[in-house]
This record gives sequence, structure tokens and C-alpha cells, in this order.
Amino acid sequence: MATKNKADAVLKPKKKRWTRDDLELTLLAAPTMLWYLLFSFIPMFGIIIAFKDFRINGNFIQSVFSSKWSGFENFRFMFTSQDAWIVLRNTLGYNIVFIILGIVVPVTMALMVGQLQSKRLGKVYQTAMFMPYFLSWVVVAAIVWGFLSFDKGLVNSMITANGSDPVNWYMTAGPWPFFLVFLNLWKGLGYSMVVYLATITGIDSTYYEAAVIDGATKWQQVRYITLPIMKTVIIIMFILSVGRIFYSDFGLFYQVPHASNSLHDVTYTIDVMVYNMLKSATIGMASAAAFFQSVMGCVTILIANWVVRRIDPDSAMI
Repeated sequence: MATKNKADAVLKPKKKRWTRDDLELTLLAAPTMLWYLLFSFIPMFGIIIAFKDFRINGNFIQSVFSSKWSGFENFRFMFTSQDAWIVLRNTLGYNIVFIILGIVVPVTMALMVGQLQSKRLGKVYQTAMFMPYFLSWVVVAAIVWGFLSFDKGLVNSMITANGSDPVNWYMTAGPWPFFLVFLNLWKGLGYSMVVYLATITGIDSTYYEAAVIDGATKWQQVRYITLPIMKTVIIIMFILSVGRIFYSDFGLFYQVPHASNSLHDVTYTIDVMVYNMLKSATIGMASAAAFFQSVMGCVTILIANWVVRRIDPDSAMI
């Protein structure tokens, strides 16, 4: 019996004590945990507004509890309004194009920069393409205005210099989908390219040396070495992008077109609709639209991860 008790004592793992390392790591993580608690978890209480006919009555907490329940009325209005189709079409359509170009173009540019023999020249190209990422959309809107202004814009100055009539770009919807796609790609290209370029830089050079000995061309090296190693990073970036397919960059779609009513059909997205609802004090409807974005974003990212896991389990995020 004594022998059995000793054997059980040996097999039973000892309870770990709280060590100094645990304390240090906890203190290190505390600011981040506090930030998430204050700005990510506590504000989730506001989701209740999406199901209420919100009316201001005292402070925020009093207003939430005193407002009447409206059920799914706010959601019904969002989907039955005359702009519902335009909002969903623009949000999803632009994001699909952004996702495709946001992967193909940065990967291509990263491969091209990675093949440069001059590292200094490569740094110059990286910096030049990364700079627009730091610009605010307000600044970008001013730059675009300098090009497209009806009276003094650079483009109209060139048009009139050739004897043609100037174009009022802010009242002509046709070219704006191309403008918006170009601006989004131009502003985000540098950041995405750096992510992919970091992956390329971390590839062991012996792979390429062995490929050269076997007579592989540059294209074959990219196809059979670089792209397979980059696959995991590309898939992760794709899944993260799909998770925001129901979101749009408010600055791009509101500030750059200067909120022109003539461009409503090509610039009106869910985020712009939420902003307009907040301006008109329809907070419940705005909350419903934001809640819809969050839920659908979670659903799409889970679906994308499920598809990736079925195709290539090693590349899935969860």
C-alpha cells in the first residue's frame, strides 16, 4: 500500500507555483489587456443600441435603458431602404477588387524588388512606395483636388491647353471607380509589399544556389522556390482581407470625392451610410449597420479560413 502511494506521488505532476517570470510577463501584458478591456470589450455593451429606438435621455446609460425596444426594425430599414442595393454593391464590389489587386500587385512588386542586385536601389524603391501609406486621406483628398479641380486642376489645365473643354470631375461618376481603385492601391501598396518582401528576404539563399547549379531560370526560381515559401503569408493576408470585405475606408469614399452628391452611386458604402445616419441622429440604424458589418466580417473570415483549411490545412489560421 505504501509503495502504491509513493508511485502515485511520483506520477502525479507537481502543482506549478507562481514564479517571478510569470509576474513579469503578466505586468508586460497588462497594458495591452487593459487597452482591449477598455476599448474592445466594454464598448460591446453598445450593441444593444442596434435593437432599440435610441433616444437621448440624460447620460448614455440612462438613454440606453430608457429607450424602447425596436427588435429588428433598424435592420429591416437598412435592407429595405432605396440605397440598400447601392451600398452592398459598392462595398462588396470595391473590396473584391481591392483584395485581388492587393495581393497580385504587391507580390509582383516584392518579387521585382527582391531580384534587384543593388540593395541600395531596392531600399530607395521601398521607401518611395511606402511613403503614401503614411499620408492621411485628408492630404490625399487635397492632392486629388489639385489634379481634378474644375478651375485650377492640373488635368483640366492640360485639357484646355489642347483646346478641349474642361471636365467637372466631381460631377462625372464614370471615371471614379478607377480613381478609387488606383488611390487605394497606391496608398496601400508599400505596406503590403514590405510584408511580402520581408518573407522573401528570410528565404535561405542556398535554395537559389542549388537551383542555379541545376540550371533553373529566374522564373523557375520564383515559381518553385519563392512563391511556395510565400504561400502561407499570402493566404494569411488574404484571410485578413476577406474579414474586412464588409468594411470600406471612410476617408477614401467620403473625403476624397468631397462627399459629392453626383458621385453617390459609385461612392456610397456602408461606412458612409453609417456616418450619414449619425449626422441625422438615427443612432439605432447606424448601430445596426455597424453590427451587421461586424457579424458578417466574422462569418466571412471563418468561411475563408474553412475553405483554406480544406485545401491546405497547414496554411489555415485556426
